[in-house]
Amino acid sequence: MFVLSGNLHGGTVVASYPFDDSATHESRGHYSRSDDDSLFRYLARVYAQNHPTMKTGQPNCPDTPEETFKDGITNGAQWYDVPGGMQDYNYLHGNCLEITMELSCCKYPRASELQKEWDLNRESLLAYVEKVHIGVRGYVREAINGTALPDASIVVAGIKHDLTTGQYGDYYRLLLPVVIITINSMLEGKATELNFTLAPVVSKPSDNVTVPSSPMPSATTATTPLSSTQPIQPQEFRHHNYADMELFLRRYDSEFPSIAHLHSVGRSVEGRELYVMAISDNPAEHEQGEPEFKYVANMHGNEVVGRELMLNLIEYLCRNYGTDPEVTWLVNNTRIHIMPSMNPDGYEVAKEGDVKGYKGRNNSNNFDLNRNFPDQFATITEPRQPETMAVMNWLRSIPFVLSANLHGGSLVVNYPYDDDKEGITQYSQSPDDKIFQQLARAYSQENPLMHNGHPCEDLYPDEYFQDGITNGANWYNVPGGMQDWNYLNTNCFEVTIELGCVKYPLAKDLPKYWEQNQRALLQFIHQVHTGVKGIVTDIKDGTVIPNATISVDKIEHNITTAQTGDYWRLLVPGTYILTASARGYTPVKLYATVPKEGVEVVNFKLTRIHSEPKGQSPKGPPATQDPSEEEFQSFIKDLSLGTGLDELVRSTATESSFRYRRYIELAKSLRGLTLNFPKITSLRSLGQSVEFRTIWALEISNNPGEPEPSEPKIRFVAGIHGNAPVGTELLLEFATFLCINYGKSPAITRLINETRIIILPSINPDGRELAKEKQCTSMVGMTNAHGKDLDTDFFGNASQRVVEAQPETRAVMDLILERGFTLSVALDGGSLLATYPYDKPVQPVENEGTLKYLANVYASNHPKMHLGDTGCPNNGQMGNIPDGVLRAAERQSHMGSMKDFSVDFGHCPEITVYTGCCLFPPVEQLATLWAENKKALLSMLVEVHKGVRGVVRDKSGKPIVGAMIVLNGGVRVFTTKGGYFHALLAPGNHNIEAVADGYQQQRQEVVVSSYEAASSIVIEFDMDNSIFGLPREFVVATAAASMTALVVTACIIWCVCSAKSNRQKDGFHRLRQHRDDYEDEIRLTSMGSKKSLLAHEFQDESESDEETLYANKL
Repeated sequence: MFVLSGNLHGGTVVASYPFDDSATHESRGHYSRSDDDSLFRYLARVYAQNHPTMKTGQPNCPDTPEETFKDGITNGAQWYDVPGGMQDYNYLHGNCLEITMELSCCKYPRASELQKEWDLNRESLLAYVEKVHIGVRGYVREAINGTALPDASIVVAGIKHDLTTGQYGDYYRLLLPVVIITINSMLEGKATELNFTLAPVVSKPSDNVTVPSSPMPSATTATTPLSSTQPIQPQEFRHHNYADMELFLRRYDSEFPSIAHLHSVGRSVEGRELYVMAISDNPAEHEQGEPEFKYVANMHGNEVVGRELMLNLIEYLCRNYGTDPEVTWLVNNTRIHIMPSMNPDGYEVAKEGDVKGYKGRNNSNNFDLNRNFPDQFATITEPRQPETMAVMNWLRSIPFVLSANLHGGSLVVNYPYDDDKEGITQYSQSPDDKIFQQLARAYSQENPLMHNGHPCEDLYPDEYFQDGITNGANWYNVPGGMQDWNYLNTNCFEVTIELGCVKYPLAKDLPKYWEQNQRALLQFIHQVHTGVKGIVTDIKDGTVIPNATISVDKIEHNITTAQTGDYWRLLVPGTYILTASARGYTPVKLYATVPKEGVEVVNFKLTRIHSEPKGQSPKGPPATQDPSEEEFQSFIKDLSLGTGLDELVRSTATESSFRYRRYIELAKSLRGLTLNFPKITSLRSLGQSVEFRTIWALEISNNPGEPEPSEPKIRFVAGIHGNAPVGTELLLEFATFLCINYGKSPAITRLINETRIIILPSINPDGRELAKEKQCTSMVGMTNAHGKDLDTDFFGNASQRVVEAQPETRAVMDLILERGFTLSVALDGGSLLATYPYDKPVQPVENEGTLKYLANVYASNHPKMHLGDTGCPNNGQMGNIPDGVLRAAERQSHMGSMKDFSVDFGHCPEITVYTGCCLFPPVEQLATLWAENKKALLSMLVEVHKGVRGVVRDKSGKPIVGAMIVLNGGVRVFTTKGGYFHALLAPGNHNIEAVADGYQQQRQEVVVSSYEAASSIVIEFDMDNSIFGLPREFVVATAAASMTALVVTACIIWCVCSAKSNRQKDGFHRLRQHRDDYEDEIRLTSMGSKKSLLAHEFQDESESDEETLYANKL
């Protein structure tokens, strides 16, 4: 549906506007006015006034030198009559306004003239395009169900030219600015949004003008009166097989696009979609402050009542929105998610009339899905099923508040816990037992038969549930149940509702189930609006704080805020002490009184814990933050909070053709990137493999090849095992994705400009040449050409190395030893998890909190990995791995790994990401694997900018290279050129020590946030005035006094020795043998011991006065 058009001609220089001919078809001079004549003249003048020649009105064409046009525009028919012209057809038969531009006197100018013509018309073309945004735009929808109304007429009073809405009820009506002002006091240059909601004529046409309504703040808002008639009830009751259910859902998604959004959260074993219908006034996304509610049905395939009730509920909500007050309020204030069937495969084999059987209960792999979730008391050994994993992923992606799981076979509401430590039938109380009882009663009391407590007297005569509710474990133990997993692993409170005694009733009985449960289903949704809700923000700038913890005094169950900073905490009426806490913030406690009806709003504003100096703080100036740094801080925060990263992924979709590339094609692909994007890429060889294939490293940055020590440097590595080439293809696609979006996506451009990205797509190209596609467990190609597993060849100490390093290893080690890297991510295959150092058996792991946190960041941004279910029967890892993160040694301990070398000798944290169970999956799976890892890879580019960074210098401002930065008394990093350092740290408080030879040691405490870029700190050293830990002045004075004493003592000794030597002669003098003589000698010489005397028994006394010599006695 075009709005504005230009028809470009040649032969003169003028802008011509409708009409092009007249009823009389006079050849010239007849002004043929359209109903939008003023608008057309305005549009033509916009073009002409921006054209240097056209605006003069004197084209001076050689063929018509006397021809002039006032202001460079003309009415078409006044110039000359043109019947059958395109511009008139556009105006009369479409919604499009078109003018004709004559661009030059010469119709086919020489090629050398084209640059001049472009310069003359460039500004005019752009100015004309901008005018498509003037006037009024909006949507026309049906008032009851929100359906778009195509072909509705849009009439402007005083202008006898109507246009119609498009396929989606949208319209765009160009109008002059003065007209816009009279309509809605809007300024020129921006279209006013004016939406219409039309109510169907029930009895007789109304003469009243429909009031426009719009959700936009800038537009007029009006509400449609709600009907006082009875709600519309579902009309058809039947059992829907999968195909029938799918058509039903697609039909309502199509009929009610403004409030219904159909999507799939995964597939069953047999490939059927696990459909979810979201119903709200903004169904496709979470709205801050609006709670998320869900119903899940048909978890057991032969328990079908819930499946049909959910389809009835979808119909009821859609049909009554806009007319029934209760439905309209619920839909406008709640996002309601409905999954009619969690086990569509089981349903297809179940049989109508089944009362208490089991056929179809389990999924196609014959596993009970309600015994398949991770459990707090029991170990679930059965492999996690596709349906289970899809639902777990779905539940973690949306901040659900309240839920119900619909079953059949009894008539009761069952609440947590479903099992207990002993595994016996007894009451297993959760910390929120009171609110669970309240929620359960809210449903049961609206179903009289259920509330009676004697549900199935014919089948189970002894069964009784007081008020129609029961604690799960007090009924019977259910390890691995979904409701307990919801409560323990998400913010969601879930109960299980048994809807009837017969599991698969006859179709003719379905209406009574709707009649019994309609009020209960609606009343249970209302419960999501009880308790306490609010938003947690930063007190300084109002930024929302995601993942903040909300705790309630005396209730040992916390919830967390959503990515949009909002929370909902279900509580029974009463007064509570609530605490909001977040890493890097001071906790805040507030009192809240929960009313009997409605919800209490409690907002929290938290104060950041500022970095305070500790010990000997730097004496240099405090770190300053220039505007560009503040802007970058905001940029990183936007990507880290809410849906920032998801929006980036959605906005940067690129067409991809996935294939496996061997070495030659890989090299060509890398060279192709450097040829097509020379300003941001640089390719270099690190070395060669055993078989002389090059180990390539691609750098992506705004100054490739140039050292920029102030920017973080991240390394992506793949292909260490040639039989796992998925990582290689993901990194090649990642590099292509970054290059294509540079200059196109502001976020990608900013990340590349602020980061040095080094990509090593294949470090074992020889092994890759041997590996074969579709070999999920084959070891062929795992090692290099010498048969060496390269991930066992990284040793930094010569004493640890038995043989010379492999050439591939040496090439990568040299890169790692260049230092300067802030983070490294290695991609491998054979599992679905992220591991962190060490691979060697080290206990404890230094800086484990940070290393684990980095692996968590990757896993949490992967749609499957964070669920912790590897689902890899080929490697024996069938258990649940919390958050999909594991210390590497716990997976497979070995020496000489690349990540250990990176940490120990490169001083760079490295995580290894295992992208999937199959080592070499079919090429058809690459697109899916890319979609799963794209966001996670981008998250690493964001994460590398966090932690702590700064510069170390002396008092004169000279940067200190090689200064050691000690983190929390353990991990060390070193300053690089310019004195820069950057270290990643887990969110929280950390101690930093800076050490450099000849300078005083500095200590500082910093606060690291999970969503803020690292703030720059300046560490300024003083000269070290201490010697042996004592003040320099004291040590110098002491040393001087000591030296003086030594000199004096030496002088005295010298004098004594000189005096004595004057009486001595040459020769040997035998000392006296009598004790009395020795005593005299002792007194004279002041010798200190008998040992000293004996040492002088024979002395050279050539100058002695003694006459008796030992030799003379011979």
